[in-house]
Amino acid sequence: MEKPTASEIEKTLQSFFSSYDPLVMKVFPSKTRKQYVAYCIISGCFEDGICYTEKEVNEILASVHPDFATIRRGLVDYGLLRRTTDCSSYWLVSENKESCEQS
Repeated sequence: MEKPTASEIEKTLQSFFSSYDPLVMKVFPSKTRKQYVAYCIISGCFEDGICYTEKEVNEILASVHPDFATIRRGLVDYGLLRRTTDCSSYWLVSENKESCEQS
């Protein structure tokens, strides 16, 4: 999917988030494109080059929205986060890091 524009990000922040720092989502978007933009915004909660346990991912996402499992799944499905096959490690997708094993 095409990267969100600055305008899309701003509109999504205003419409679906009640706080920016810390990031708190008030309602989850129903349209696919807006969901993707929201996931891109949420992916900013993760640092490049860090491997997270599932528990750490859940804790980060729970602070954004109570349905952290759906958001975690969406981040993975849209390719913004990757995980090991056993779901024990997650990392932010970037050009510099293909997996946690590459440390």
